[in-house]
Amino acid sequence: MPDLSGKVALVTGCASGIGAATVRRLAADGAQVLGTDIDPAGGAALCASAGARFAVQDAADRARWDEVVAEAVAAFGRLDILVNNAGMVGGGPIEDADLDAWDRVIAVNLTGTMLGCRAAIRAMKVNPGGAKGSIINVASTTALAPLPTDAAYSASKGGVRVLSKSVATWCAGQGYAIRCNTVIPGATETGILDRTEAEMPGFKAAVAATSPMNRLAQPSETAAAIAFLASDECPFMTGAELLVDGGALSIHPGF
Repeated sequence: MPDLSGKVALVTGCASGIGAATVRRLAADGAQVLGTDIDPAGGAALCASAGARFAVQDAADRARWDEVVAEAVAAFGRLDILVNNAGMVGGGPIEDADLDAWDRVIAVNLTGTMLGCRAAIRAMKVNPGGAKGSIINVASTTALAPLPTDAAYSASKGGVRVLSKSVATWCAGQGYAIRCNTVIPGATETGILDRTEAEMPGFKAAVAATSPMNRLAQPSETAAAIAFLASDECPFMTGAELLVDGGALSIHPGF
């Protein structure tokens, strides 16, 4: 297991799914963690069970980003890890795209990730001991194989993927030891899939079948990849994409 002792992490979208698993994993690996979410009850309960702090945050709220980063630094003295995990689906196919839904998905998934990167870099630059940190942005296989039924989600996650490379190369070019990488999960056993299954029975089985492993990912499996990227075990990895998709994007769709 990666050793994150002495490190401070901020994880968005912590109340459930990959975010919840990530808070648990980073805390178990020794990090001091601040989790944030728009769900006060769920986020607080999860963080309490993991021994982490909690703050309410809408990732699309520009002013709130500076506040939660400042809270992490005030509580723990530094910021070493940011996991931009908060996200949402919605918006529909391009012909039926609702502009309000489009704007909200882009604001949370893409602009929220950008705001997090910007705020984290500002804090990591002045860490005791010099500019150092690890930013992990959670994208999706839709960043590489988009959904025709959700243009906004697919576009937002594609944007996260490219944004991460821009952030990574900017930081490296400035001489900061601040890495930025993307985790790309496949279909994962989360509340989003549960809600979709309720509306479309058989959806989970169909999605699971797209992976050669013929199953959905568990949130803890993506959290393990995040913990690796957060650690000092991969200091030369930046601008990288780590697939956690059960081989779904490694096989020809006809097989």
